[in-house]
Amino acid sequence: MSPATTDTAPGPAGPLRQGDPALLDTAAARRLLASTIPARFAYVALDGTPRVVPTWFHWTGHELVTVTYVAGPQIGIRHPANRLAALRRRPDVAVTIDTDGFPPESLSLRGPVEITEASGLAPEYVAAAHRYLGAEAAAGMVSQLDAPGTVQARVALRPTWVGLLDFTGRRPSAQGGVDQETRSA
Repeated sequence: MSPATTDTAPGPAGPLRQGDPALLDTAAARRLLASTIPARFAYVALDGTPRVVPTWFHWTGHELVTVTYVAGPQIGIRHPANRLAALRRRPDVAVTIDTDGFPPESLSLRGPVEITEASGLAPEYVAAAHRYLGAEAAAGMVSQLDAPGTVQARVALRPTWVGLLDFTGRRPSAQGGVDQETRSA
């Protein structure tokens, strides 16, 4: 086994390297993006300390979208989440979605986020609720939360860097990058 920074799925110019957004099109990445595993969303808070927040997400095919409240009077939220001010100041984030079974799989995304506000519940929030809770529970939750005065912030990451480890064909290398297992036929 020789160290390399490749993926088992070849791209147009050969195997995919860590950092290549085309890794989002691999089977492992698609599986993780469709899962009910919460994303771990890392950013720098206003006080300069790193923070990691587990969060629901929705993958649009181009963006990983998380949603937080700006206002939700019916559930006692009267001001925006503090992380919104931090993300506006420093929009670069890192996100991981990873399994805890064996062999583990880990998808890492990096890039700047764009924040837009939605009156009422953001469509991606509703889609995530359906994926995480199932149709019936999501419908009940949405009917309780979708009330006048609700404002949500849509936090969208269009990844500029993508990393993928599946610990079968793509493993971390002791020399940095990724080792690819070479299998003989």
